[in-house]
This record gives sequence, structure tokens and C-alpha cells, in this order.
Amino acid sequence: MFDARLRKVIDPPLDRAGRHLARLGVTANGVTVAGFLVGCGAWALLALESYGWALALILLNRLADGLDGAVARHGRVSDLGGYLDIVLDFLFYSGVIFFFAVGRPEEALAAAFLIFSFIGTGASFLAFATLAAKRGVTTAARGKKSIYYLGGLTEGTETIGLFVAICLFPDLFAWFAWLFGALCWLTTGVRIYSAVETFKH
Repeated sequence: MFDARLRKVIDPPLDRAGRHLARLGVTANGVTVAGFLVGCGAWALLALESYGWALALILLNRLADGLDGAVARHGRVSDLGGYLDIVLDFLFYSGVIFFFAVGRPEEALAAAFLIFSFIGTGASFLAFATLAAKRGVTTAARGKKSIYYLGGLTEGTETIGLFVAICLFPDLFAWFAWLFGALCWLTTGVRIYSAVETFKH
């Protein structure tokens, strides 16, 4: 919901950093994979209920997610880069919730519902992008991307907010999970409606 507006604020500094890293020979795929490995460290810390350090690594992962596209724009944009970016993002998102539940098994039901909800948003997002590419439908609302980015109530900004909230207030995880999961299903419904309107002819 806030991604398009936030891009206007974060894109300029990310672009400058990306240009510098590209000049140093850093590749976009290298940033993507390094960010994912940092995210795996956050998973371990969540399982150990070390929420402060987990949050630090989650934020580093999200920084890398913003930087890889900026590096690509000043280096080489590739289909593989776009593929790795989206696949590792979805794995990271689900992993945060799963490993939180590893540390707190009593939250397993709420965590399962939230991951179930992520499937709805992820599937509706990727299916739309696939058909958009087939039909030549494009958008730059969220910056230049390798695939079509369809908006919704629960995008990257909101998901980061969720992760910050569960690390700062872990005892409220169930409330956050049920509420955010419900918003994910609203997003999924809106995306399905958008697909029907866009692709019905």
C-alpha cells in the first residue's frame, strides 16, 4: 500500500549506493544472495528468541533487497537476478514466521495461518506478473522491476512493519499474525479482481 510512495524517498540514496557498489565490481546477484544469507541468520536468532539481534538482521536483509536492484541498474540487469530476488524474498518472509514459531511453538496456529495467507498474496502476485509479461503490460509505480509489481494492502513496507512489530512485541505475535493474515486475504481478493478486470478479454 505504501511501497510506491516510499520509493520516492528511498530510491535516491539507494541509487547512489548501488552506483558506488557497481563501480567496485559488486554484482546485484551477489547482494541478493548475501542478503538472503543474512536473513537466514535472523531465522536462527528468532528460533532462539533473540529478537533484538534478529530484528537487526531482518533490517539488513531488507536493505540488501533494496540495494540489489540499484546495483543491477548500474551494472547488468538479468532475468536470473529478478528470479532470485523474488524467490528468496518469499522464502525469507515465510521463514521469519516459521522460525518465530520454532522459538514459540504455542504460536504455531497463528503462524500457520499467516504463512497460508502469504501463499495467497504470493500466488496472486506472481500469476498476475506472468500474464502481464505475456500481454506486454508494464508499470513503473514501484521503480523499474524485472516483473510486474501489482500493489495491495500488504506489500513490502507493511511486511517490514509486521516483522519489526513481532520482534519488538513478541508476546503480541498472535494478534499481529491474525490481523495481518486477514489483510493479506483482502489483498489477494483485490488482486484476483484486478486480474479478472485486466485479463478477461
